[in-house]
Parts: sequence; structure tokens; C-alpha cells
Amino acid sequence: MPTTRPAARGLLRTDFAYTLPAELIATEPARERGGSRLLALDGGGGALRDLRFADLPGLLQPGDLLVRNDTCVLPARIRGFKSTGGAVEILIERIIGERQFSAQVHSSKRTRAGQTVHLPGGAVAAVVATQGDLTQFALDRPVAAYLETAGEVPLPPYLGRAPTAADAERYQTIYARVPGAVAAPTAGLHFEAAMFAALAARGVGVADVTLHVGAGTFQPVRSLELVDHRMHAESVVVPGATVAAIERTRHEGGRVVAIGTTVARSLESAAADGPLRPFAGETRLFIYPGYRFRAIDALLTNFHLSESTLLMLVCAFAGRERVLAAYAHAAAERYRFYSYGDAMFVTPEPGARGEP
Repeated sequence: MPTTRPAARGLLRTDFAYTLPAELIATEPARERGGSRLLALDGGGGALRDLRFADLPGLLQPGDLLVRNDTCVLPARIRGFKSTGGAVEILIERIIGERQFSAQVHSSKRTRAGQTVHLPGGAVAAVVATQGDLTQFALDRPVAAYLETAGEVPLPPYLGRAPTAADAERYQTIYARVPGAVAAPTAGLHFEAAMFAALAARGVGVADVTLHVGAGTFQPVRSLELVDHRMHAESVVVPGATVAAIERTRHEGGRVVAIGTTVARSLESAAADGPLRPFAGETRLFIYPGYRFRAIDALLTNFHLSESTLLMLVCAFAGRERVLAAYAHAAAERYRFYSYGDAMFVTPEPGARGEP
């Protein structure tokens, strides 16, 4: 289970703080998937270019390989009430059996083993155990089928609104295939079929990994020193076909471009012990400055929350000062931030890459 690569003690959570005006949080998706802006950051020197997402093919070269995360977001939020009448909001972290799941629970009082929660449609979930931030439940019917009828799209809490019918489509990539995520791999939300066709015409390849994004992605880093933070576990599959495609790309001089931090963590987890290999299991890999990337050469990503592990990963790749300067530029230029916001195309700073 890949965890954390060593880095010097002394990096603080607050080293990755920035201020964002609330009106720059994108609470709705762009009118069209490909209608977002794109900020290109050269990690080698810090140069910035203000582009449109439609300009992405011009940033790629024939022979490059895009790697995307084909996870599919579950309708993972359900609301109910305890026998005492208290309201309960459940955000499923993972389905762990046909009728069992683990979840984050929000209620006025902490749930305890043996309690029951009454859910829409007459369903009943019994609390089995509580460990840390997660509660394990047993449902009185199959979980996956029940979520399809009673679950809500698990929009990030910072959007501050209930999901609409449109979110069922837009908070999902067009290539989502493997159900299991409770948050979208948001860098992929910008892609339309026409973009993949344009990239194929340019000679850019595509390969897939699967990382089921967990609800822990919304959890803040609570420890001040980064070396004390423990990442939540997420399920990852890096298929042999993707490893072979990456090997061919490198042999032919192309670059491996990760669509999102989830892809970066997937591939880096698969290369944690040296050469990139097929991988299936869990990862707790925490990437922050000091890490040396083995598996990716460029990164397409959205703008992330202040002091988040996702921002720390981008800073590890392109340099903290350069990334925070890019964020300040994006705010000044009124880019849209977070899950439904605009995108960045980032190349590495000198020294960010290790041995492949």
C-alpha cells in the first residue's frame, strides 16, 4: 500500500494557503464541457499563458499519451433520520459488500453501534461500527441498486447547493466506466468527444487507469507539519495495457500526460518501488514538495482548495512558488476555481522528475 515518499520535515500546511474571493468559486459547470479557460504553467521557468481549453491540442505533441481516470461517480449521498427523529446525512465512502458500506456521517450527535437510520423508500441502515471519521453500516437491501434509486449526486460541500438533474450528467466524465467514486476526477470534466477526436488526429494516444475517489478528498489536512498527515486510502487499478502504452510512449520519445491528480497518484503508486508495473490495490500516497515523480511528464488539472493535498501535489510537480503565483494570476484574471472551474496545463520544475 503506497503511502508517503520522504521529504524534509518542516513543510507546513499553511505554506500552501492562498486567498480566493468567494465569487470565483464555480458553483455551476460551464455552458459547454469544453468551454472552460486553460492556464498553461511552464514549471521550468514559471511562464504563464492564458488559453482556452480548446487550445489543448497545441500543447501536446504527436506521440504523447494522455492517461485518464475512468472511475464513475456513484449517487453516494443519502439523507435519513434516526429512530429519535434526528436528521442524518450519509456520504458513502466505499461499498464494502453487497449490503454493507462505510461512510462519513453528519448528524447532531455521533452515531453508535446498534443504532438504525431510516432512509428514503423504507430502507433501514444499521450502524455496525465507527472508526475514526468513518462509520460502517449494514443496509437491509443491496447497496448499489438502492443508491441508483435513492442516492443524490455527491456534489462537493463548498458548492453550497443541492444537486440538480443536470449534475447527474455534468459531474461525471464522458468516459466514466467503472462505478465506485464519490467525487469526480474533475480535470476530466472538460473533455468532449470532439476533443478526443482532435487529439487522435494529432497523434496523441489515450490510456486508462481507475482510482475511486473517496470522500476523504474533501477532508482538510489537520496536522500542521505535512509529514504528520496520513492520507485516506483509495482503490487503484493500473492495467497492464496502460503500463505497456506508457512504455511504448517513452521508448518513442513521447510524454505521459496525467489528466488530473488522481491519475498522477495512480501512476506514481504503481511506480512506488521502481519501474512502473501493473497495480491493483489501495494507495495512501501523499505527494508534496520533495517528491520525485517517476511516471508522469505533464499534468492537466483544475484549481484546488487552499491547503489541500491536491494543491500540494501540483506544487510538488511545478514548484510551490510558481504554482501559488499562477493561482494569484488566475484569481486576478477571474478564472473559475474548483470542481466545476477552469483548468491548468502544468509542466514540471527542474528536479521534480526522478528516474522513470
